[in-house]
Amino acid sequence: MTPLQLTYLAAEQKSAEVTDWAARIGWVIGILLFVALVYWLMREGWKWRGTLQSDMPELPTAPESPGEARLTMSGRYHGSTTAGQWLDRIVAHGLGTRSRAELTLTDAGLDVVRPGAAGFFVPADALRGARLDKGIAGKVLTEGGLLVVTWAHGDRLIDSGFRSDRAAEHTEWVDTLNEMINKTEGAR
Repeated sequence: MTPLQLTYLAAEQKSAEVTDWAARIGWVIGILLFVALVYWLMREGWKWRGTLQSDMPELPTAPESPGEARLTMSGRYHGSTTAGQWLDRIVAHGLGTRSRAELTLTDAGLDVVRPGAAGFFVPADALRGARLDKGIAGKVLTEGGLLVVTWAHGDRLIDSGFRSDRAAEHTEWVDTLNEMINKTEGAR
């Protein structure tokens, strides 16, 4: 082919329309509606779970004078689940809300203060155990990266997951909590 023929062929070819705006806008609106539907369904599921757990009694509050602090910890509260079922999240009374947390262990029990969320108190006689674990509903960490405290509330056993800002504290918390629980059970 001669250069003249190539120029003629290049002039003959036309580019296709780059954008079909109507189709593109339709797809974008469709995707946004789908995302909104999924979000709405997730929210309705969360509310339904709260309705199913509405028989749970109110959470206890800390006594006026809980005593001297045995241990304190600042970190994150990752949620609560039915004991032994790490994916069965409890959402009633705000227990499903992740937040920062300040934990204080006294002879009266475990005080959980959560800025921006409802705090709660676990009386010493309601504590059932403490262990290191790797996950709780919605949060998976390395082995032993999560402090899980098991406690009784009404007729339920609950596992609550905490992660300290200094993970080295977890072992001391497990040992102290289990020692305290053993003494409480021995006194019963």
